[in-house]
Amino acid sequence: MSLPAHVRIVEVGPRDGLQNEKAEVPTEVKLELIERLADAGLPAVEATAFVSPKWIPQMADHTEVLERIRRRPGVAYPVLTPNLKGFEAALAAGATEVAVFGAASETFSKRNINCSIAESLQRFEPVIKNALNAKIKVRGYISCVVGCPYEGEVEPGKVGAVAGALHDMGCYEVSLGDTIGVGTPGRTQAMIEACAKRVPAAQLAGHYHDTYGQALANIYASMELGVATFDASVAGLGGCPYAKGASGNVATEDVVYLLHGLGIETGIDLDRLVDTGQWICSFLKRESSSKVARAIIAKRKP
Repeated sequence: MSLPAHVRIVEVGPRDGLQNEKAEVPTEVKLELIERLADAGLPAVEATAFVSPKWIPQMADHTEVLERIRRRPGVAYPVLTPNLKGFEAALAAGATEVAVFGAASETFSKRNINCSIAESLQRFEPVIKNALNAKIKVRGYISCVVGCPYEGEVEPGKVGAVAGALHDMGCYEVSLGDTIGVGTPGRTQAMIEACAKRVPAAQLAGHYHDTYGQALANIYASMELGVATFDASVAGLGGCPYAKGASGNVATEDVVYLLHGLGIETGIDLDRLVDTGQWICSFLKRESSSKVARAIIAKRKP
């Protein structure tokens, strides 16, 4: 199959990238990050998560963040809603797209959201039903689609079963997360092929961490099978508290550079994106994980 002419990137930096920061990130900084990313041409910017502050203190300001975003026309601002209580709070704050998140590993599901895979799907059902009744789009996430920190390699059929269940419930898209970044192109394609038996490839998305430096290769391998949506985090921010040693998501700058080099349209201004990554890294007092951003910044110096 030929590569897609256009790829949609879902920017997860403001949520997935910041949720595990130990020092509190002020609401104003989160809002500016979201707006800068939208201004750089990102078509979807995951804004926050309506989860308990007890579990993720960094997202305690979710209502204020969602209510105060200066929404750019044509940009989606999805938010995570793990249960009905979270969905109702998101709806009240003006959500137009929500996401539910499950796992393909029983142990990870219990450690991450305190229930089995079957129980998680039962929990999502009323969320998705109420969202669709309110004409709100729902995206599904699946963690540990290739490997699990507790169980090891994950069988592709298990991922396909969860993806199919989320799709059947009404998720317009299912994001496949290699949470610990152990995927290789071959394993990634086997997993996608299993999912594509239940969900059209055009409704699948890739969410690849770069722990073993394979994220870009996995994106290319996914595009070969018709996947044309990928999650990425500016400057490679983020990780997973339940996955020991897992590095952050693939850097958005690196993904955009790859796609533009292949002649694939994204609608994203790479220079503005690099500037945004540099700005948030300066605030967080760390270096960007994006090799592309580092190379561009070095080239700019006199």
